[in-house]
Amino acid sequence: MNKFALLLSALLILLSTNVSAQLEVYKDYDLGTTILEITTVKIDPNMGDVYLEGLRDSWVKAVKMQKELGYIKDWKIYASDLPQSGDFNMVLVVVFEKASDLEPNKEKYLAFMEKWGEANRENARKISKEYPKVRSLTGQYRMREVIMK
Repeated sequence: MNKFALLLSALLILLSTNVSAQLEVYKDYDLGTTILEITTVKIDPNMGDVYLEGLRDSWVKAVKMQKELGYIKDWKIYASDLPQSGDFNMVLVVVFEKASDLEPNKEKYLAFMEKWGEANRENARKISKEYPKVRSLTGQYRMREVIMK
């Protein structure tokens, strides 16, 4: 048998072999309780500061208020050092202490909206209408930490 045929046979055997996971949740790894909501954004060239200005006056104001109220644990904005590469160049992250913090809650909503006020509501609507001119949302993810033992 020539080397090519031998290599091909070995490859076929390897590909046909049943692969089974040996790890088990809670035995080999744990799942964290903190939840990250991640939004990936592709900002148009030379529009990063324009988008950040809009975020500062809308999204950032809102997440700061949510953190003050104890509704979220934290928030972050990450920007790529290489803004023209890949499917996104900015990431918006909201950190929740636990999954139940994501559940609808009328009391929390009403308390936030009262504190947020009509002026912020109108301003956020005005700003967000302009977002499609400078960016595209490319993905949204809900992530949980995997803690290896």
